[in-house]
Amino acid sequence: MNKTLILAASLNAFVAIIHLGCIVYGASWYRFLGAGEQMAVWAEQGNIKATLITLFITAVLLTWSVYVFSAAGVIAALPFVKLVLVAISAIYLLRGVAGFFFINNPMGRTPEFWWWSSFICLAFAAIHLLGLKQVWAEL
Repeated sequence: MNKTLILAASLNAFVAIIHLGCIVYGASWYRFLGAGEQMAVWAEQGNIKATLITLFITAVLLTWSVYVFSAAGVIAALPFVKLVLVAISAIYLLRGVAGFFFINNPMGRTPEFWWWSSFICLAFAAIHLLGLKQVWAEL
């Protein structure tokens, strides 16, 4: 079992749970986590859009978690695991880099949101890439 990938999978699951917290606890969580005022307003209004968007993100993160746990050797091997882990790492890396370009034009979010979320995405990318490198030959 690969400890780095277990950490990566756990981080994906943790972030998915935080997204579920937005659904449960509403607008204050959307605002605190920087989802943007529109998502917070939709949550306050009971608009299903906020819930559906958040559930979609949660499903993606949980799927990633399952694939990374598979690559870590915690659960059975899944198809295309090498390709999926490369894609996950690339998405985190691209999101991390891209976010820095929005600091001066935050598009409804704060510059702090873009800085922190980009830093977190880059850290997640690094952890996923390190773990992937460690198990590459075994996948």
